[in-house]
Amino acid sequence: MKTILAGAGAFGEKHLEAIRHIDGVEVVSLVGRELEKTRAIAARHQVPHATTQLAEALRLPGVEAAILCTPTQMHARQAIECLEAGKHVQVEIPLADSAQDAEAVAQAQRRAGLICMVGHTRRFNPSHQWVHQRIARGELRVLHMDVQTFFFRRTNLNARGEPRSWTDHLLWHHAAHTVDLFRYQTGDEIVTARGLEGPHHPTLGIAMDMSIQMKTRKGALCTLALSFNNEGPLGTFFRYICDNGTYIARYDDLFTGKDEKVDLSKLDVSLNGIELQDREFFAAIREGREPNAGIHQVLPCYLTLHQIEQGFGSA
Repeated sequence: MKTILAGAGAFGEKHLEAIRHIDGVEVVSLVGRELEKTRAIAARHQVPHATTQLAEALRLPGVEAAILCTPTQMHARQAIECLEAGKHVQVEIPLADSAQDAEAVAQAQRRAGLICMVGHTRRFNPSHQWVHQRIARGELRVLHMDVQTFFFRRTNLNARGEPRSWTDHLLWHHAAHTVDLFRYQTGDEIVTARGLEGPHHPTLGIAMDMSIQMKTRKGALCTLALSFNNEGPLGTFFRYICDNGTYIARYDDLFTGKDEKVDLSKLDVSLNGIELQDREFFAAIREGREPNAGIHQVLPCYLTLHQIEQGFGSA
């Protein structure tokens, strides 16, 4: 299966590395902002073609799919471009930075009848998979999720410490992970969602601190704190307070409330959440089915983010 990948940044390289472990998939083009830099990254990952134009890559012979790891503000427009070109598409999180754009992509997917998956990686991290499988077997029920998403980003740098061409967002990117995961793990509709945001950065123009509360129809709670002002430890930490135990997820690792490490080694074919996410995308294409994190499964997350954003002005 021939695919293209748009976005030659830090996260694009994570996908390139993951796809190398997936049989029967070939990345035939890498799309980036700067041609020489994109060519160098393509050469490093044995990708035969590099360009700055998504449309050029989509026209290459035999291309069936595209993965978008481009700046957030481009996701919705580019996803629609891929679908209209007749290609299955996986869009890295977030799908969009507005509910209107997210719904426009959903409408484009319906018209095209193709797969549109969104990179909600937390659904695929082994730590969260383990919890989800126990929930599905009726062994656990989430009562409260307490989540901390903490980074230090007072300047506009990416994960490699390089200058970004775009601005990240606590709500539409980082909160999206938790909003979707909360709904996924509880299996329930979010009926209350509200948030507070701190002062906006004078040059980045975004809130650097945020607090969000959510409640499902059946009464499960989620408390989410986010910051770009935190100097460490960095990352996202999830505490699942359940009717039958407490579990703490730190990316691909899982611990009990007593700090006992849970063995995840036999949970799936890989312990890399990005690889598992990509495997699901290509398997869904081959099998002609909706993938986990298909656009219509995750669309409620973006409607909830919109609700939270609308409430900021009245808080």
